[in-house]
Amino acid sequence: MPETPETQEELILGFLSEGGEDFTSGEALSSKLGLSRTAVWKHVEGLRSKGYRIEAIPARGYRLTEVPDRLTPLELNPLLATRDLGRTLHCHGTLASTNELAFRLAHEGAEHGEVVVAEQQTAGKGRRGRVWVSPPGLNLYFSAILRPELPPQHAPELTLVAAVALAETLREAGAEAAIKWPNDVQIDGRKVAGILTEMSAEPERVHFVVLGIGVNLNAQREHFPEELRAQATSLSLELGRPVPRASFAAALWLRLEEWLARHQEVGFGPVRRRWKELSCTLGQDVLVRTARLEFRGMAEDVDESGALLVRTPSGSIERVLAGDVEQVRPRVKGGA
Repeated sequence: MPETPETQEELILGFLSEGGEDFTSGEALSSKLGLSRTAVWKHVEGLRSKGYRIEAIPARGYRLTEVPDRLTPLELNPLLATRDLGRTLHCHGTLASTNELAFRLAHEGAEHGEVVVAEQQTAGKGRRGRVWVSPPGLNLYFSAILRPELPPQHAPELTLVAAVALAETLREAGAEAAIKWPNDVQIDGRKVAGILTEMSAEPERVHFVVLGIGVNLNAQREHFPEELRAQATSLSLELGRPVPRASFAAALWLRLEEWLARHQEVGFGPVRRRWKELSCTLGQDVLVRTARLEFRGMAEDVDESGALLVRTPSGSIERVLAGDVEQVRPRVKGGA
């Protein structure tokens, strides 16, 4: 099947990205793509019209100097180092919910690793029916379709897999991220990312899992609702600089794919150990609210299935499978 102009533009971007600060000659691009020098120039002009800054100097060639902060295959594909995750992309400007579309695509036969990305969500899904605030063009909102070879009772482990990958990617970017059980990632006690896992399964097997992740990358204080400003943050606010969203997405998908493969090959043990290292919940006095009760205690551990183990004041251990867990901050001596 012949390559489309969009594919040829992606290839040119890939070659220019590999060149870094060096110029890539028009002759080299022409040879690699099997195109005339004139056709290469037309594709470069097409990229410029989409916001890419490409320097051109006669006898030296082309150099990529600036990439627009968008999330389309043009920006994402040249950066991907994954085998499956993100290799098929469904990129949209606005969606009600990436999880909603990914769930429908999975029902229609979408393959393992396909990813739905949106610049904005109008009804982004949070846990327990909440809405994930999703302002346009600032953050990362995506849902990955997974078809793991897992019994349904082990599918909840994938939330912890995703949390580990997400926290590690944020740390690699320069932020001291930590995991709040079960599926929030925080920086200095403020929420920077959330995970929502939804599943289609029979009693004996999983059909598919939709793993939805929202990461606040470039949102500023004014982009959060007033009631959330003390509780939420973004990577940009923490680092004091803008975050290239496509690069972050590519890094996260690679880290997530690596942890998914490890989980598939050797089970939950390594995930559990790393989750505990990254946790900001364990060792804390917490208030737990579930569908059936509310209690306080000390968060001591996560068990082999990812459930939180909380020791109550009476000394008993409560096993928490789902619910809200809030760290109870000790009162400051002499404070109000």
